[in-house]
Amino acid sequence: MTIADYIALAVFAVLWIGYAWIVGRARLFDRTSLTQAMTEHRRRWIYNSLGRDLKMIDTQIMAGLQNGTAFFASASMFAIGSCFALLGATDKIDAIFRDVPYAFYSSREAFELKVGGLAALFGYAFFKFGWAYRLFNYCTILFGGLPMVRETEADRLAAEVAAEQVIRMNIIAAKNFNAGLRAIFLSIGYLGWFVNAYVFMAGTLLVVVILTRRQFFSDARLALMDKLP
Repeated sequence: MTIADYIALAVFAVLWIGYAWIVGRARLFDRTSLTQAMTEHRRRWIYNSLGRDLKMIDTQIMAGLQNGTAFFASASMFAIGSCFALLGATDKIDAIFRDVPYAFYSSREAFELKVGGLAALFGYAFFKFGWAYRLFNYCTILFGGLPMVRETEADRLAAEVAAEQVIRMNIIAAKNFNAGLRAIFLSIGYLGWFVNAYVFMAGTLLVVVILTRRQFFSDARLALMDKLP
């Protein structure tokens, strides 16, 4: 491990934490993030469901959220397994990287450390996806407890309290799902470390720039902002 490697790791951590903070809690150039805008739409969705007794479409949405989360959790597990397989092929990788131009291969121990860090990254993503899946399951149960239209009209306050519980659970689940996705995206930049520290930093910065653009300057965000302040 060189000084450049440690600097690259620090840059990776700062960009990851900074991006997560901006998307989750702050505004960029007085712009609301796509994630924050979708939080408001989740709230609208749940409150809208109080006005109908037939909630089949809502259960389909819940099932879609769970299935998507389960897919990424499974993919993370496969990625972790691939990392361990990569450790078993260290000698072959050593031979390949020695012939790659501009690649800096320091030692077998450094390579194994990098692979271990990649596995930890996918492990973090798996736990986030696994927790999100469980929270979406809880959200489905809470949603099943929402009152019917007649009960909502009889006691609007109680209905709104029940709806808020569903909303909060759904938002927390979405935050964990987004955290898992963020780790998957940033793993693309992490792969640059196997070439050298400078590619690692450049790749991570590129990924963060792309994600930031999608959150604050994309057509998807603009479509939501048509009706949001």
